This record gives sequence, structure tokens and C-alpha cells, in this order.
Amino acid sequence: MNFKPNFKTKEELRADQPKYEPVSNYMVNVNDLVTFSPDQTIKEVIDIIIDKKISGAPVLDNRGKLIGMLSEKDCLRIIIDQAPHKLPIASRKVSDYMTADVKTVPPDSDVVSAANQFLHSPMRRMPVVDNGVLKGQISRRDILKAAKNFKVTTW
Repeated sequence: MNFKPNFKTKEELRADQPKYEPVSNYMVNVNDLVTFSPDQTIKEVIDIIIDKKISGAPVLDNRGKLIGMLSEKDCLRIIIDQAPHKLPIASRKVSDYMTADVKTVPPDSDVVSAANQFLHSPMRRMPVVDNGVLKGQISRRDILKAAKNFKVTTW
């Protein structure tokens, strides 16, 4: 008697996995985002961060391509730079302080993957990028909104 087990294909295994919503359902659309230019002064940007009550924003080049992120934490470095060297804040640019190596997430990435990335990094927000083009931004709080929509499953 020959017994051959019936193994599922990769596609069948994938189909059995729970489906989670894409981050694009919860992201802030690029048209609704505050964005910065690398040539803006750090003083101007600090004023915007304070006035708009945001903790940071994407930095885009003149073609609209994502080239970095600037956060409150990045801006705090101006204090360290100014104190011992007495550098004028007016001459400092966003490009001097932004984080250029930015982790991004594709729009079709699911909210569970994004939550996992947030859990294992100090990031508070991630740009949603498709083929180098900024589509929006997802934050920890946006992912928490998605958690409210999780359905209880029965086994």
C-alpha cells in the first residue's frame, strides 16, 4: 500500500492565511500631509511643527520624490549645535538635520506588518511609497485605528 500525503501548494497555504487590511486604508493621503523641502530653514520648519502640532513630516525634492524625514527629535539637534558653537539658526537647512535613510512601506502592505515594524523600531511614522512616489504616511495611531476593526474569529 502506497500512501502519498496530500500537501497544500504555496498558493493554497497563502489562501488559508487571514487577510488583513492594507495600510492604504488608514494612511494620511499625501495631499493632506505637511511636507518639507530640503532647502527650507530649520527655523521655519520648527515653527510649522509647533503651529501644526505635528511630530515630523516627509522631506521631498523639487520633483516630489521622498528624500528624507524630519522629526522633532531631528530638530532638537539644533540646540546641541547652537550651544557650544553659537551657530545662527537662520542659516541651517532641513537637509542639515533630516534623516535620509528612511524606512518606507508599500501601500499594499498589511496593517499587521506595519504594526510589527513599529513595535521593533523607534519610528512613530512611516512614509507610504509606491515606486519611489510618496502616496501618504502611516503612524502608530493610524495602526491603532485599524486594530479597532479586527474581528474575533472562532476556531
